[in-house]
Amino acid sequence: MRIPLYFRGERAASMHFVNVRGASDKPKSRTVNWLIYLKNIQCSCNQQITEQGIIKPKWKQTSFGLRSSPGLLYNQPSALVGRTDVASVTPWSAPIIWEGTFDSTLIDSIYKQQNLIIATTVFALGKYTRFVKDFLESAEQHYFVGFRVHYYLFTDQPESVPEVKIGENRSLTVRKVQSLNRWQDISMSRMEKLEKLIETELANEADYIFCLDIDTKFYGRWGAESLSRLVGVIHPWLFDVPRDQFTYERRPESKAYIPAGEGDYYYAGATFGGSLEDVYHLTKTCREQMNIDAANSIEAVWQEESHLNKYFLLNKPNKLLSPEYMWRDVNEKAAQIKIVRFSNVPKNYAEVRPNP
Repeated sequence: MRIPLYFRGERAASMHFVNVRGASDKPKSRTVNWLIYLKNIQCSCNQQITEQGIIKPKWKQTSFGLRSSPGLLYNQPSALVGRTDVASVTPWSAPIIWEGTFDSTLIDSIYKQQNLIIATTVFALGKYTRFVKDFLESAEQHYFVGFRVHYYLFTDQPESVPEVKIGENRSLTVRKVQSLNRWQDISMSRMEKLEKLIETELANEADYIFCLDIDTKFYGRWGAESLSRLVGVIHPWLFDVPRDQFTYERRPESKAYIPAGEGDYYYAGATFGGSLEDVYHLTKTCREQMNIDAANSIEAVWQEESHLNKYFLLNKPNKLLSPEYMWRDVNEKAAQIKIVRFSNVPKNYAEVRPNP
């Protein structure tokens, strides 16, 4: 049952609290009612049900091109000069975004005229609610500034969500979810929640979605340079090591299994995104693979991050974000990192997590 609550006062945006039933709340004796075949009705999850069966969600149609504004002035691009200390393209010709590989004036001009909506999801369960304020306040300063952004915050303690001023054309929706006793279960449950959010609400509403960790903070620009159909972020601890040191799932029994000698990059589970359709297929596939593992009594070494890496191995991202977009600690230095845009914040994991 969805119970929206509307808050007014000093807050610049509305906040909606909605109860979301966890899997354990579903009656076991009831079949899933959206699988029933009916004639010519439209359901709330953007799926049309017909005699032939379920039609896929109706995705928002986007056909923009890369149109620039007349008279816009920006630095002349060069076909010969650029970053020489890092790779800026993958073997499958996807760009890798680093400082110095894009012009913010030009790229904002291209994308702002498209009137995009960027959905952004975070999860804050248990003691992780302490990170919400810094995340939102820093996002309002640096994250898709000048764009329409809709934050979706999943939490088991909506009453603990602090008041944060949200800017014009930006909003925050808070969803209540059940508490969980293992951080591993919290981590793995995200894929199912994201899949359902896209399927039931966002498919024909937003243009792009990014899924971010809450125990983080923005320190620099994160903008339209990150947009593409399927976007992965290179892990900050493993961006400069050979693939045999990647912490992939190495057990063949798991659906996340990646054999030795295979793999492109190691991607951070803390940050991924893309178009609604592409991220929907990612979350649906990872959720299905985790369910198969669970049925076989196996849990991938890094839970949903392991399954994300397997998905990206077989479904190459259209754009990669450098570790600037998911750094390990703003105080940690590396010669290749010219700017920290987004970073984990220091914390005592033993103190904030519900289990070791």
